[in-house]
Amino acid sequence: MTSKKMLTIILQKILQSIDEGIHVVDNEGHTILYNNSMAELEGMEIEDVMGKTLLDVFPSLNHDTSTLLKVLDTQEAIVNQSQTYLNNKGNKITTINTTIPLYFRDKKIGALEIAKNITKIKNLSEEIVRLQQQLNTPVVSDKKEKRNYTFDSLKGKGDTFVKAINTARKAAATSSSVLLFGETGTGKELFAQSIHYHSQRKDKPFIAQNCAALPESLLEGILFGTTKGSFTGAIDRPGLFEQANQGTLLLDEINSMGMQLQAKLLRVLQEGYVRRIGGLKDIPVDVRIIATTNEDPMEAIENAKIRKDLYYRLSVVNITVPSLRDRKEDILPLTEHFINYFNGKLGKEVWMISSEMREHFMHYHWPGNVRELENVIEGAMNMIQDEHILKDEHFPEYLLRNERKHCESLVSHLIQEKTGLKEVLEEIEKEYITRTMEKHNGNISRAAEELSLKRQTLQHKLKKLNIN
Repeated sequence: MTSKKMLTIILQKILQSIDEGIHVVDNEGHTILYNNSMAELEGMEIEDVMGKTLLDVFPSLNHDTSTLLKVLDTQEAIVNQSQTYLNNKGNKITTINTTIPLYFRDKKIGALEIAKNITKIKNLSEEIVRLQQQLNTPVVSDKKEKRNYTFDSLKGKGDTFVKAINTARKAAATSSSVLLFGETGTGKELFAQSIHYHSQRKDKPFIAQNCAALPESLLEGILFGTTKGSFTGAIDRPGLFEQANQGTLLLDEINSMGMQLQAKLLRVLQEGYVRRIGGLKDIPVDVRIIATTNEDPMEAIENAKIRKDLYYRLSVVNITVPSLRDRKEDILPLTEHFINYFNGKLGKEVWMISSEMREHFMHYHWPGNVRELENVIEGAMNMIQDEHILKDEHFPEYLLRNERKHCESLVSHLIQEKTGLKEVLEEIEKEYITRTMEKHNGNISRAAEELSLKRQTLQHKLKKLNIN
């Protein structure tokens, strides 16, 4: 067997094994390669597609709506574009495609398409938008209680936490954009809602959208809306900017939004107009933006996750929500608050946690922050029966590992195993740095601050001690 033939067989095996759909057509639009994943994605049989023209197999497409045919016509690549179409059975399919022209010896011979199926995600996003519209449509009701968070919902007396609340209260008196920075679980959305419900916009919509939950092409349609005919299956639908008009739009995890979409968002913030996808009309919107990031904004800019110009537009008011380990004086009061809350919700009569658990709580580093503390209390109260005190048997094992005891046993072990002081100190240093990095979820700046080191010094030590 020649090496060329072997290479061809290997390539065919690879193309038939990968998860992405692969579709290749020649210059006339006849299919010359169609892998198993693409057949499964489109609900087709390979033999029904091979050798046939694209428009015969997918009659709902044309030269304007088919990414493959468009690339054949323009000879320009299309990257990560959403496409909705019908297969020959009439089933609607939504994909994200990357399509490129193919050349051999500088002569165009066809086009290649790589596709990912996002039909379920798109259907889910449309359902979310539909439900969101219903929520924001005024209806006559008996005014049942709706749980909205206000500043009274923010529990804590730590200096950094009180500072964040005071800044947020001042921000509520304006309509300027706000950027909230804090780790996951610190309560950034509670701050955002508190700002909204203490502002002049409190009677207008408050809409939250997680920017990490959807692909960029779908998120764009959800934010800005769509126009009927802009792509196959598109309908006239207002986006979240229009729905939140005169109210507040919370963009959660803005650092997960694609850079191209960030540029379009910046234009809307600067001009005060939104244009639906495929539309020609500029629609004026008056929306206050509150954005959140779970990554240090300066690091996000440095790592090309947030545009610098968008950052300056969003961070008119900048609020840092401290982690729970940075406000340890609030751990026990928050514990009491959650016990009282779940007593009512679960029909329990718990008074407190044991003194041993108090010690464990104070030594634990709470990577999930207040949300983790709430979940831990709820879990423990599900375990308790007729008792009134939450004890160690009601909590997960990882909470019971005392950091001080661990360090003492580590030092004792090292002294027994190591012969030189230098080796012992190096192992202790490595353990200390590793645990601090874990505590801050790999954030070098925050770890360096706690270790009282310069950022560059910590980076050097991480490399020297081989800490990932």
